[in-house]
Amino acid sequence: MKLKKQATIEVKPTSPFNFDATFHKPDHFTSGDNYWEKGIRWQTWLWQKKPLGLKFKNNGSVNKPRIDVSIHYNKILSQKFIDFLVDEIKYRYNLELELSDFYKKFEEDKVFKPIIEKLYGMRPGHPSSLYEYLIIGIVLQNATVKRSVQMFRALLENYGTKLEYDGKRLWCFWKEGGLSKTTEPELRDLKVGYRAKSIKKTDDYFAQGAINEMDLRKKDRETQMTELLKLYGVGPATVWYLLFDVFHHWDFFNHVSPWEQKIYSKVFFNKDPENPVSVKKLLKHFGKFGKYKQLAVHYVWEDLWWTRKNKQIPWLEKLIRT
Repeated sequence: MKLKKQATIEVKPTSPFNFDATFHKPDHFTSGDNYWEKGIRWQTWLWQKKPLGLKFKNNGSVNKPRIDVSIHYNKILSQKFIDFLVDEIKYRYNLELELSDFYKKFEEDKVFKPIIEKLYGMRPGHPSSLYEYLIIGIVLQNATVKRSVQMFRALLENYGTKLEYDGKRLWCFWKEGGLSKTTEPELRDLKVGYRAKSIKKTDDYFAQGAINEMDLRKKDRETQMTELLKLYGVGPATVWYLLFDVFHHWDFFNHVSPWEQKIYSKVFFNKDPENPVSVKKLLKHFGKFGKYKQLAVHYVWEDLWWTRKNKQIPWLEKLIRT
C-alpha cells in the first residue's frame, strides 16, 4: 500500500525530553515495522483499523522539546481521527510524563546520577496496542532474539500490510481478529511452534470483544491484573511487562525472568550471570526505589543497552546468543 502524507502535527512533550532514548530502545528486537536514525523514527501504526505510516522528527531540544509527527495514509483523514491519534501517541510514548520528582529523588545517588545525566529526559515508551504487545510477548517466549525475529517477521509478512511511505517500506500489524480465518496448523506452518495455540486464542479473545484496552486503562491495577490473567497463556511474567509498558505503572515490580535475573545480578551486584543473585534478593533491592522502582530499573536497563550499542559487552553478548 503506497501512502501519502496527510498531515504534519507539532507535538510538544513536557520538558526535559530525550527524543532518541524515548523513540529508540536498543533492547527491542528489529521487527520490520519501524526504522530509526538519530533524530527520526519511522513507525507503522494501526489505528481504528487504518494502517498508517508515521514519521517522528526531532525539531527541538531537551529543554525545549518539539516533535513533528507526519501522518501518512492513502486517503484523507478527518481532524477528529488525527486528534485521537495524537492523544494515543502521547499516551504510548509518555510524552506528558512529569520526571522532576523522579530525578530529584535520585540526583545524588552514585549509581543513578551518571545514568540520569546520559539519558536525561528519556521516557519509557512502546508503540504497540495491548493486542500487539501480547502477540509480540508470545513470540518472545523461550526463544533467542534471532528466533523471535524470524517468527514475528513471518507473522507480519503473512498477515500484516506492507506500507510504502517517505522512502521507507515497512510492515504494519494486522487488526484484532485478523486471524479469525487462520487455523492453528496454518500458524504452525510459519514455524512458531507451540505458540500457535496462544496466538490463535489471543486473537479470538479480542475478536469476540472480551477485553477492551481503553476501558481497562481506566481501571485500578488489581482489576487490570485480574482481567489480564484471564487471557490464555498470560502469567505473572507477562502481566508484569504489560502493567509497565502498556498501563504505565512505575511502582509495580514482582517478577524477574531467568534471563533478566542473570543481567540484573551482573549490573546491580557484579555477580557472575551463571551464578545469579536470587530473585527474592533482587526484588528486595529494587524495593529501595519506592514508587519509582520500575522506572528506575528501566533507566539502568536502557543505559546498559545504549552502552552495548557503542561497544561490545562480552558477558551480555553471551547471554543474547543463548
